Amino acid sequence: MTRWNETTIRELVTRLEAFRNRCRPTTLATVEHATRSPFHILVSCVISLRTKDEVTEAASKRLFALASSPEELAQLDEEEIARAIYPAGFYNTKARQLRQIAAILIDRFDGKVPALRDALLGLPGVGRKTANLVLGMGFQIPAICVDTHVHRISNRLGLVTTSNPVQTEQALMRLLPKDLWIPINDLLVTFGQNQCHPTSPRCSTCPIVDLCERHGVTRSR
Repeated sequence: MTRWNETTIRELVTRLEAFRNRCRPTTLATVEHATRSPFHILVSCVISLRTKDEVTEAASKRLFALASSPEELAQLDEEEIARAIYPAGFYNTKARQLRQIAAILIDRFDGKVPALRDALLGLPGVGRKTANLVLGMGFQIPAICVDTHVHRISNRLGLVTTSNPVQTEQALMRLLPKDLWIPINDLLVTFGQNQCHPTSPRCSTCPIVDLCERHGVTRSR
């Protein structure tokens, strides 16, 4: 059983960073590095929900070619937005939400994305995961974004023992050094997409197999 302390956690992160550097960057990391725009990160996050990463990337590029600011997005109708982000999951619903978000940003926040979690959570289609991603990637405010990959892998490793993403976020906040709060999402998402799959993870070629407690793993490759 791995004894998780700052030394072993930083060893884990070092290996995950080396793994990520060999993989295709995630869409949100690409948007962050390309624009440093909280608005672009927010929009891409909304599009990404229940949508494959490569679909999110293409959909985001098409939409940003039409509208790169809240003011430009608010001028599009829902049908134009839906066509741009199709075939993202629930594209009609997301088109409505994105147009509403643009209007709210203009009306309440002077056309800027707020750097406050409660304000972000008040936007249509924005949950805790998206709010934390925007805070971390958009504003460099320490926050841990827990999606399905982070929740699954954190429990599989034995970093936490939790039953839902909110519990995982709270447990990771207690465990991880604060400078790792923002990068841990991208590291574990990349690892989950390419190596540590929900079923039959690739344990035989895993770079962190000696650190992993393999909780819940019944079949692997």
